[in-house]
Amino acid sequence: MYQISIMELRHLRYFTAVAEELHFGRAAARLHLAQPPLSQQIRALEAEVGAELFARTSRKVALTPAGLAFLEHARAALERADAALEAARSVADGRAGRLDLGFVNPAMDGFLSRVVAGFRRDHPGVALTLCEMSSPAQVDELRAGTLHAGFIRYAGQDLRGLEFRVVHREPYVAALPPDHPLVRRKRVPLALLAREPLILAPRAVMPGLHAAMLAALRATGHEPNVAQEALSKHTTLSLVAARLGLALVPASCAAWRRRGVVLREVDGELPVIELALACPAGTLTDPPQPLRQFLQGFAPL
Repeated sequence: MYQISIMELRHLRYFTAVAEELHFGRAAARLHLAQPPLSQQIRALEAEVGAELFARTSRKVALTPAGLAFLEHARAALERADAALEAARSVADGRAGRLDLGFVNPAMDGFLSRVVAGFRRDHPGVALTLCEMSSPAQVDELRAGTLHAGFIRYAGQDLRGLEFRVVHREPYVAALPPDHPLVRRKRVPLALLAREPLILAPRAVMPGLHAAMLAALRATGHEPNVAQEALSKHTTLSLVAARLGLALVPASCAAWRRRGVVLREVDGELPVIELALACPAGTLTDPPQPLRQFLQGFAPL
């Protein structure tokens, strides 16, 4: 039958103090204990170990060979215990831990790069993972519990099982080749854009956005001429530079300064880009510490 040990970390601390001081009185003072209880605890430890750890005489205290062997492991155990405590406290106060975030590209262009830079600087001990993926893919990952939070394009979609808040809004702007006649205007009327060959988001992949853009353009009284579809903003701007058409892109594209493309504000009614922070239900009420600290980097809308 196995014997269950009753040894505690305090016994190891008591033993280590005596081993380092080689004097029960000094060790007791260091531990803020009276000497008799310390001596009793060491005797109890030796009884549990089954060997004398100290050789005691009226003049000195010395470690026995068993005590020397025990000291090495006692110190290692105390170091591991202290490391475990520090790790737990670091996670609890946000100095360590893990944060897995999803995002759509407009979020990174519009505000997320600034927040990430500040978080990396202020919380270097947190393992931050950023995963670029579509809004529907993020919703699936959030529901599966593989992301702590995601930054999605919000357009009224079904977010059951999640909670969200809009954290960023930005308008669409017109992307034109630099020699296009409309570049001379500070604000381009939407009705004039509707007459031009246009590059839109693909109907099959982004049906909501595609339909919203067509509706806004048709509201000007013109039937849009969709010359090309493009999935990403990078491709869209490249096609504009290649003069395959004009495009409506998020205003945050200005951060790229794409050669061969000029951006202009649009005069007309277009959808507003809303980017939302989405999390599993209940998270925003009491977010885990790393996420709480990450969200402190956001300026309120």
